[in-house]
Amino acid sequence: MELNYFKDRLFDLLNDSEGMGIADLNTDERNGLLTVMTDDGNVFEIVCRQAAGKGDGWMTAS
Repeated sequence: MELNYFKDRLFDLLNDSEGMGIADLNTDERNGLLTVMTDDGNVFEIVCRQAAGKGDGWMTAS
């Protein structure tokens, strides 16, 4: 699975989820950042980047 496809699907999952109380979603494609604002005003940032390796020893790719 490619990173862009994963990010698109993650956005779709969050956008289509009812009952999670998501008020707004914003994407920053350049930085791989997804910002989620909830109905109660909290803001969360999700960073998406490709990881290298497999199993217990995987690390973030640079």
